[in-house]
Amino acid sequence: MEAPQPPPPDVPRYLQEKELSQEDKDFIFSLPTEKGWVADGLHKYHGFWLSTKQMHGVLACQKHFQAVDSDIVLVTTVKSGTTWLKALMFALVKRAHYLDPQRHPLLTENPHVLVPCLEFDVYTDKQVLPDLSSLSRPRLISTHLPYVCLPDSVKHSGCKVVYAWRDPKDVFVSLWHFSNKLRPVGSGTMSLDEAFDKFCRGVNTSGPFWDHVLGFWKESLKRPESAFFIKYEEMKEEPALHLRRLAEFLGCPFSPEEETHGVVDGILRLCSFDNLSNLVVNKSGKLPAGIENSAFFRKGEVGDWMNNLTPEMVKKLDSITQEKLHGSGLKF
Repeated sequence: MEAPQPPPPDVPRYLQEKELSQEDKDFIFSLPTEKGWVADGLHKYHGFWLSTKQMHGVLACQKHFQAVDSDIVLVTTVKSGTTWLKALMFALVKRAHYLDPQRHPLLTENPHVLVPCLEFDVYTDKQVLPDLSSLSRPRLISTHLPYVCLPDSVKHSGCKVVYAWRDPKDVFVSLWHFSNKLRPVGSGTMSLDEAFDKFCRGVNTSGPFWDHVLGFWKESLKRPESAFFIKYEEMKEEPALHLRRLAEFLGCPFSPEEETHGVVDGILRLCSFDNLSNLVVNKSGKLPAGIENSAFFRKGEVGDWMNNLTPEMVKKLDSITQEKLHGSGLKF
């Protein structure tokens, strides 16, 4: 069997095929598979749809990642304010290390670099395991994985989990725009109708959306001391209130002196959409995987679905949401 040919040098890493072991390849492609939104396929694993690249990272992190009690894990469904939450949590948790606002890492690094994703960034090469022992505590990591797919060490350690979710109508619209930005040159765009059908069936990265949310919601009810559940829309409406709540939950509340000196407002200004989206690094830089940083900054608004969805689409998504979340205590 011939070795795979190296990709052309201008193909970004996120579009390059992984060199999977035969064992992993046989397992992944034995799963139910559908066409993905960007390039690679989606595979149904424990009831959720994960991309081929994501599956590679999932299998590696499930086997090797060892959470410690001081870890902080940000979990989101895709396109649920992840970039903003990463910036806020980094600025919040690491604030004692960066007292000079003119020299803050967020001014020169994208939030996705500062808070890497477990399955997409940390475990990118199963043959070369990352050395996480040197990371400063608390370690900040993120994931889009559903609860059932998390490494056991995350579930059974004392680490803190912050879960953010968003109106599925805005999630869908944002995911559709984002995916079309990432599609290979020459492959065209995915139509709104095709994407909508997939999303309603749960066939999207880490979908179904509703099952993802419910898995962590139920866990937060069981272990409120270690799981913080926040809605994107609530965070946007009262950011200072929820940033203080988050600080309390993570064990780093704001001191009276910090309150007096406006530290809360300073973090919110630093991490605002207007500030982050206009930084040079986020207008022109790229992630190691080759995704342009600007792709993560579209609008950052609540309710943009009104500009994209037909009344029939809205009715269908609202009906699915009502049916799925019925009796859970969650609602929009």
